[in-house]
Amino acid sequence: MDERELRAWLRLSRLELQPRTAAALVQRFGGPEAVFEASEAELESVEQLTAQGRAKVLEPMPAAVERDLQLLDELGVTLIPITASNYPEKLKEIYDPPVVLYVRGCLTESDKLAVAIVGSRRATMYGLSVAGRISRDLAGRGLTIVSGGARGIDTAAHKGALVAGGRTIAFLGCGVDVIYPAENRKLFEAIAESGAVISEFPFGAPPEPWRFPPRNRLISGISMGVLICQSPEASGALITAGYAAEQGRDVYAVPGNVDDERNRGCHGLIKDGAKLVESAEDILQELGIDGGDDAPRQLSLPIESLSDERERTIASLLSLEPMLVDEIIEKSGFPAPMVAGTLTILEMKGVVKRVPGNAYVRAL
Repeated sequence: MDERELRAWLRLSRLELQPRTAAALVQRFGGPEAVFEASEAELESVEQLTAQGRAKVLEPMPAAVERDLQLLDELGVTLIPITASNYPEKLKEIYDPPVVLYVRGCLTESDKLAVAIVGSRRATMYGLSVAGRISRDLAGRGLTIVSGGARGIDTAAHKGALVAGGRTIAFLGCGVDVIYPAENRKLFEAIAESGAVISEFPFGAPPEPWRFPPRNRLISGISMGVLICQSPEASGALITAGYAAEQGRDVYAVPGNVDDERNRGCHGLIKDGAKLVESAEDILQELGIDGGDDAPRQLSLPIESLSDERERTIASLLSLEPMLVDEIIEKSGFPAPMVAGTLTILEMKGVVKRVPGNAYVRAL
């Protein structure tokens, strides 16, 4: 792609037209450059283009396009138009694929085997642990993990894939140069190094609420299936599940505590026919992928390998649900100082993890 064509794609992206409208323009005139060379009368022949849209196309090239060219180079971002051979095939199949993708990192052939994991931003430790574990195990089997880079389940999913040394893709509801949420800056850098951070929105696009639902169609669109891990009845994760169903993708859901409203969305999906998932194996079987004889990588130290009996006893009491220190003391029968010291040792070994409220859980 020469610089003139690249400018035209960037300019078309800056108009933020509906994806099907932008695609209709490119198809009608044969390319982005020709779109901006068309007369008003010629533009009127494109039914999807409104009068407001025509006015946008006829405006002079914005100065921001030159800055966009610089940012592509400065940030190491690749612009992939829908006409390019490396544009994801699965995204071309959806109703309204973006005309361009801004990609930090790279897409590979292996990303054709992708599963999305999404869920609540206000996830419990249980939800975070399950999402991380399933992500880790799927990535360990060679699948790419797709999510939205948000707090909560999305972050756990990305981290699980990275811990396994696998690939993960984050679709953003803002410009690819905008770090949102801010605390995930280092996470996005890690994702770009071993996968891709992607947006359909132009540089500088803020994380406005209206951008996230359309972003969700890309998370499901590029994937073979979508796992919902902890979701209330009204959430963006359920929007993603809806897109997945419309796109003919598999929908999976993780069950949880029936008294926690953050699980009601998942339970509703299961009642409606979504596959109940407890482990990565459930998803692999549903996709018809042979997991092979090798078990997923065990990243935390197995209890059996602990040489100290007190460590084994305390570790065996813990699960993915937080347990208060007082309860650990009561159930173990050990003195409080001994329990405190043993928990510290177990945390250093990566067997347990401390969580808010003076409680502990088993580490992944």
